Amino acid sequence: MGFKVGIVGLPNVGKSTLFNALTKTAAAQAANFPFCTIEPNVGDVAVPDARLDQLAAIAGSKQIIPTRMTFVDIAGLVKGASKGEGLGNQFLANIRETDAIAHVLRCFEDGDVTHVEGHVDPVADAETIETELMLADLESIEKRLANIVRKVRGGDKEAVQQQRLLEAAKTVLEEGRPARVVEVGDDDAKAWKMLQLLTTKPVLYVCNVSEDEAATGNAHSEAVAKMAAAQGNAHVVISAKIEEEISQLEPDEAEMFLSELGLQEAGLDRLIRAGYALLNLQTYFTVGPKEARAWTIRQGTGAPQAAGVIHGDFEKGFIRAETIAFDDYIACKGEAGAKEAGKMRAEGKSYVVQDGDVLHFLFNT
Repeated sequence: MGFKVGIVGLPNVGKSTLFNALTKTAAAQAANFPFCTIEPNVGDVAVPDARLDQLAAIAGSKQIIPTRMTFVDIAGLVKGASKGEGLGNQFLANIRETDAIAHVLRCFEDGDVTHVEGHVDPVADAETIETELMLADLESIEKRLANIVRKVRGGDKEAVQQQRLLEAAKTVLEEGRPARVVEVGDDDAKAWKMLQLLTTKPVLYVCNVSEDEAATGNAHSEAVAKMAAAQGNAHVVISAKIEEEISQLEPDEAEMFLSELGLQEAGLDRLIRAGYALLNLQTYFTVGPKEARAWTIRQGTGAPQAAGVIHGDFEKGFIRAETIAFDDYIACKGEAGAKEAGKMRAEGKSYVVQDGDVLHFLFNT
């Protein structure tokens, strides 16, 4: 089960620098001119979770395998992108394929780095991108409504449902609001997702500040925080330059470097966790002498579906899940101790997996 977060923003805000740091590669060319990223770059990153190391230490696991998230570096959008300006619609299509958007906003002043609008205003930049995505959605909706007219007249149930949802999205978009504000019932959830509207995707604002403001932020990042809170979105403050430097250091050196800057952890760890939370994801673990492994599922996932993340046969033949809560596993010093203390539970098909559960699945082949 892959989860993709698209990194978007205007040109020269630090997207590619951030991507380089995330993937610890120089795959994305970082240069001081617009559109240096011509094709989306894709990189898998480990989701940091200290619990996995603790479990592995207790179980004596030979291998530690963290869960992962995919980040896609998407080239810089500009005003008019929905009409083909800059590199236009190909990038809007790339955004469509992601599950969430990490919107990098320039929150630093630097005369040596050009800004496409000529001045630094992250809130205005955010509005520019949001407007382009809304315009692209409106254009898409108009085309789809025209294409399903005949089916709607013929009473096609799917087409009627699609028309209703498209009209609901069109109404809020014409009011200048993103489609994500539309309230969608359970019966419509699948059809709504199939519309793949750009502005239904959850947004995380990434405030890219200068190195000396990484620990404190600045007036620009405070303005973004206020905007994010008003929208019900999240934000993180990060210095892409620092993160790229850290990515080239050994762990001990990186820790020392962060300490000197007054930072407790790398900003990327916060960014990755924020992306994880943004998508309503959680982690369960499988632990043994061979490996300790983290698995990603959406919050509210049932035990059989969680088993299916490992292998489809696990879900099809699911019998039960032997379950130990993370805290109990640690307190009881492992599976044997948890079993002895009565902390291992046998959970059936109706069990909803909790974040941090240590699971062992039994299934029919």
